[in-house]
Amino acid sequence: MKVLSDIEIAQNKKLIHIKKIAKKLHLKEDDLEMYGKYKAKLPLHLIDDEKIKKNNLILVTAITPTPAGEGKTTVCIGLTEGLNKIGKQATVVLREPSLGPVFGMKGGAAGGGYSQVVPMEDINLHFTGDFNAVEKANNLLAALIDNNLQSDTNNLGLDSRSILWKRVIDMNDRALRNVIIGLGGPSNGVPREGGFNITPASEVMAILCMATDFEDLKNRLGDIFVGYTFDKKPIFARDLKAENAMAILLKEAIKPNLVQTLEENPAIIHGGPFANIAQGTNTILATKMGLTLSNYVVTEAGFGADLGAEKFLNIKCVAAGLHPKAVVLVTTIRALRHHGGARKDEYNFPNLAYVKAGICNLEKHIENIRKFNIEPVVAVNTFTNDTYAEIDFIIEKCAELNVKAVVSEGWAKGGEGTKNLAKAVVEVVESNVSHFKPLYNWNAPVKEKIETIAKEIYGADKVDFDKKAKLNLKRIERLGFNDFAICIAKTQKSFSDNEFLVGRPTGFTVTVREIEIAAGAKFIIPILGQMMRMPGLPAHPASETMSIDKNGVISGLS
Repeated sequence: MKVLSDIEIAQNKKLIHIKKIAKKLHLKEDDLEMYGKYKAKLPLHLIDDEKIKKNNLILVTAITPTPAGEGKTTVCIGLTEGLNKIGKQATVVLREPSLGPVFGMKGGAAGGGYSQVVPMEDINLHFTGDFNAVEKANNLLAALIDNNLQSDTNNLGLDSRSILWKRVIDMNDRALRNVIIGLGGPSNGVPREGGFNITPASEVMAILCMATDFEDLKNRLGDIFVGYTFDKKPIFARDLKAENAMAILLKEAIKPNLVQTLEENPAIIHGGPFANIAQGTNTILATKMGLTLSNYVVTEAGFGADLGAEKFLNIKCVAAGLHPKAVVLVTTIRALRHHGGARKDEYNFPNLAYVKAGICNLEKHIENIRKFNIEPVVAVNTFTNDTYAEIDFIIEKCAELNVKAVVSEGWAKGGEGTKNLAKAVVEVVESNVSHFKPLYNWNAPVKEKIETIAKEIYGADKVDFDKKAKLNLKRIERLGFNDFAICIAKTQKSFSDNEFLVGRPTGFTVTVREIEIAAGAKFIIPILGQMMRMPGLPAHPASETMSIDKNGVISGLS
């Protein structure tokens, strides 16, 4: 029997009208702003803080992943299907996919197999235009900055050498990392060094995800730090009178998007920052919308728990006053083989010895989740080449740590394959054992907060600050940004800042190369190692395997 691809499964699904999905959330037709038959925007007035307090937030995260990922989004969607199967009213809340990974290496972010959100093609491509709005708002500010540089009548005296703001595009394009702009003579601007980030790395995206209402969004846009004048006065986006125009471009993008799962359950998708170079979670507004409309909300945070989950808990939950009731930690036997020393060509072959050697990575992530006073549940996302011996070892090892490990078969079976996982999660929620507390106080010194994350979450012995990072710390002090949260940019491939240190490295030092400021988002971004905020394409990008026929039917998209 032919095994259908993700896109074939999605294309074979007959979607129901989004109005029927809305009814499951007790919404009226007037509550929806329609984007065709299968997508809708949800107005912000629906959010109800009193209802939010009564409902249950579940975070899905993962162990340190292999390059292909460990199926976190698939488990997230599958768990939502499973919760609904056992009689709980559940909604999945996810990030929007970026076109960079879609056409690059990792693929889209709509789940897989029989645990997908649909319409998959729309979601993975332009969707409702939110990314386009973020890109345009970001680049409007860039245009205003360069326009001010050459203005004779309205010049703020901005020193072009100090400008921190970059343009963005939602594509992996390494050639745009560093560019010279303003060439062609006086009428074409002031020549200077510039560059592009990928759209998910834009501070505008971070702000969209941190905003609590439209006025907050506008104020945060005005707080964006641009650079200095020649006499060292700080310049912000509000000095360029940019915040209102930027907010106008985002007036629809701020509203969360409603779609559906393959099993016709509600899905809210909104915002899309990466977790290695940004905060890696969907918008506060989307999560609050889900918690307003459902008893259970299942959401995710990017890459491993050392990145996405740490930022979700220390940044998003603190800023929004959210209290997760459980954390699902996704593991795969493939990833444990990897952390146990398997070469890439050995990932898909059974090897209990590799799994035993790699279990230390899972153990560290379990320890980390418990540092937030939240009880984890381990989801073993299974593949056809996994053996019972390997699965049983994980379950037994987790039992020794007093953690429930459950096989998740959402990819192959949808909600039917995640009912046991759903029951385990409900058991943790209803036992009331989780009482969330953040790892650090935002008011602590910046250096102390960075060291807390590096030592407690990554397991580092020491943190070194390069000369540039030390100068950046002084700048943060001068600007009065000491009470911001910390959003570390580092490799997703290791607990450390060295991607080759797999498993559970010990005795290592992490090095902070430089520290960026996201004043509108209200966090500091220490950059570890050689992190790039504009990815490149692999030797054989996913785009090479895609096709579209004369009727517009797409294949090869995942």
